[in-house]
Amino acid sequence: MPRLLSYLLACISVFYSVAVCVAQELPTAKPEDVGLSSQKLAKIKPAMQKFVDDRKVPGVITMVARRGKIVHFETVGLRDIDGKKPMERDTICRFYSMTKPITSTAVMMLVEQGDVSLDDSVTKFIPEFKDLKVFVKQDGDELVVEDLKRDITIRDLLRHTSGFTYGLYGNSAVDKMYFERGMLDPESSITELVTKLSKIPLVCQPGAAFNYSVSADVLGRMIEVVSGKTLHQFFSERIFGPLDMQDTAFAVSPDKLSRFANNYTGKAGGGLRVADVAATSRFARPATFLSGGGGLMSTARDYMRFLQMLLNNGQLNGKRLLKPKTVEMMTTNQLPKAAYPIRIVVPRPGVGFGFGFSVIAEKIPFAPFVPIGEYGWGGYASTHFWVYPQEELAVIVLTCIAHGFGKRGLTLYP
Repeated sequence: MPRLLSYLLACISVFYSVAVCVAQELPTAKPEDVGLSSQKLAKIKPAMQKFVDDRKVPGVITMVARRGKIVHFETVGLRDIDGKKPMERDTICRFYSMTKPITSTAVMMLVEQGDVSLDDSVTKFIPEFKDLKVFVKQDGDELVVEDLKRDITIRDLLRHTSGFTYGLYGNSAVDKMYFERGMLDPESSITELVTKLSKIPLVCQPGAAFNYSVSADVLGRMIEVVSGKTLHQFFSERIFGPLDMQDTAFAVSPDKLSRFANNYTGKAGGGLRVADVAATSRFARPATFLSGGGGLMSTARDYMRFLQMLLNNGQLNGKRLLKPKTVEMMTTNQLPKAAYPIRIVVPRPGVGFGFGFSVIAEKIPFAPFVPIGEYGWGGYASTHFWVYPQEELAVIVLTCIAHGFGKRGLTLYP
């Protein structure tokens, strides 16, 4: 157990039930009651405070649960530096790519219902993709393309082997087209995204490589087509409601705006500058682009309920969302040999990908303390989570700073 706690601290340092009664909160416990150390967990807060003092982050929320009980829930720093407003337990943050596991959960609910098969072609639901081509090379001003060797499947979208991209990490002709055509324009919609995607070639053949991409946004559109509901409606009715995720949505409502954190970025010479003021943020008004890949705002409390559902093999407080075998599939490496390990800018040895989560498939040479079987993901505003199912452990670390991916990233994700 000391090794587990050392691993936990190392990780953190590097980086409504529609019910007639009051929602049942996750219980709390003394760390020793669930096999952890109060003394060691107490080291988390000062470690996070140092990041704040060094002006690397404005504020941090950390939360740890084991065996279904909250054993650590602390905050440091500020959610609004100029206004001197503290980071609090119920502060609402931008979760960006931590939306993806929720989208994947929604997809797998449709799979369990028999409405979708993992091996269905995406064209079954989004026929605009029937004429897609694959980029081969650039010849002067012309793009050389080829036909798809097989269709993109729902499985490909879930594990990012679709051949789509983001336009953030690479410099290929296709990446540049994503940027130039405003693929993630927040004032557009996911139907417009699909139309734009249908006119741009894939960066590789489906199944050939892991390429982090807009795949989850395409899944979001597929969910709308199959369910007949907007993504917001489906999430609210099928996931946020049953799990009592009270503050999770695609926009922050006026009555909750006082709890919404500013978003920051680094500035030349060190320190922080505000990049997106909560009161005037686009997230403070109704969303038009319901991004299944990165559109949600949430809180530590809400997201821990989602993670605890996964740790409970698909259910929370008597509300079942997924079957145990489905959760196991989602949180197990699903990449074919040709696409393993994942690569975002650089390869990540030992790291595979399930359906919406990175998965530790082998010992990582430079981080041997990370256990095989751990799964998780992060978000653009420096939010992270880890789940270690063998130890019934879940960790959330939230802050509100986006360092960006150069000019493109800051343009696409203000």
